[in-house]
Amino acid sequence: MNFDEYQQLAYKTAGHGPDKQTDIFVSLLGLAGESGEVLDYMKKVYVHGHKLDEDKLKKELGDTIWYLSDLCSRFGFSLDEVAQLNIKKLKSRYPEGFSAQKSQNRKPEDV
Repeated sequence: MNFDEYQQLAYKTAGHGPDKQTDIFVSLLGLAGESGEVLDYMKKVYVHGHKLDEDKLKKELGDTIWYLSDLCSRFGFSLDEVAQLNIKKLKSRYPEGFSAQKSQNRKPEDV
């Protein structure tokens, strides 16, 4: 399955509110909430000494992908294209791979 196939399947499970703006807002809140759940779970693993449950982590990460995919759909973006643009940006920024020095000396327009 590629990102676009995932996006199409995920969108079939999305709810629809009274207007597009509300749907976008709900997806933004969902993405923030699910990201918070990933962070909270990893806090419990690294700080509280819980054993890592990889299946639980995968499911929580999947929820964040769902909301990201939904936001792309709401804006008419292809999730695959967004992923490709991100890799293109990273290759331009770090052609030989990540470098702390390059990270610290990025140009202001390098978003």
